[in-house]
Amino acid sequence: MDSSWRQRYETALEAARAAGQAALRYFENNVLVEWKADRSPVTQADREAEALLRERLMKAFPDDGFLGEEQGEHPGRSGYRWILDPIDGTKSFVRGIPLWATMIGLEYRGDLIAGVVHLPAFGGITYHALRGAGAWRDDRRIHVSKVDRLDQAYLFYSSLSWFIAAGKQDEFMRLVTGSARQRGYGDFYGFVLVAQGSGEIMAEHGVSPWDIAPLIPIVEEAGGRMTNWSDQKDIFSKDVIASNGLLHQTVLEILNHRT
Repeated sequence: MDSSWRQRYETALEAARAAGQAALRYFENNVLVEWKADRSPVTQADREAEALLRERLMKAFPDDGFLGEEQGEHPGRSGYRWILDPIDGTKSFVRGIPLWATMIGLEYRGDLIAGVVHLPAFGGITYHALRGAGAWRDDRRIHVSKVDRLDQAYLFYSSLSWFIAAGKQDEFMRLVTGSARQRGYGDFYGFVLVAQGSGEIMAEHGVSPWDIAPLIPIVEEAGGRMTNWSDQKDIFSKDVIASNGLLHQTVLEILNHRT
C-alpha cells in the first residue's frame, strides 16, 4: 500500500477526533443556530470544527485540495482532495440528538480512497476505511450482511419528505411495503449501519458531496455498493443508495419503475 495513503489516513483519524471533540463542547449547550440560504442550519460548532480540520490537514499536506461544507473549495496540486463535513447531522445536533458525526473523505485523482466518520456524542465511535485495508468500527472489522431477499431486509432512510420532493413517494412506498423493517436513521447513520450488516439498504435524496464522499470507502470496503439512483458513482448527485450489494439492483429497479 502507498505510504502516502496510509499517512493521510492516520492523520485524518486524528483530525476527525480532535474536530469532533471541539464540536462536542457546543452540544446541548444552547449553541446559536443560523440559517443558510438553502434553509439548512449552521452553528459556531460547524465553523470551528471545519477550521480545525483544515488547519491540521493543510499543515500536514499543504499541496492537497479541499472541499468543505462551510468553507467551500480550495484547489490543490498533489492529486489529493479532502472532502469535509464538520458536523453531518446539524439538525440533530441542534435538537440534542446524539446522532451526528465529523466526517472526512479523501480522494486521489478522483477516486475516493479513504473515509472517516467520528461520532463524538455517541460513545466516540469511529467508522473508518482505507482502500484495500477493509472497513472498521473502531478496531473491529465490519462487513455488510448476506440478506438477499427484500422481504427480509431492513430499509433505512432520512425523511419521507425527500422522496416526495423527488417525486418518488410511490416508489418509496413500494420499498417500504416490500421490506421487512424500516427505520428513519438519517444522515450518515443509515449508511454505516448498512456497512456493519445491521441493515441492507439506505436510500436518500437531497445530499451534497460532503454528505456521501466519506461514506463511500466505508460501504465499499465493507463489501457493499453505493451509487446514485441511476447506478452511477457521482458525489455531486442529489440521490444515493447504499446496499449490501445483493439487493442493489432490486432497489434500483423499484426506484426507476422497472418492476
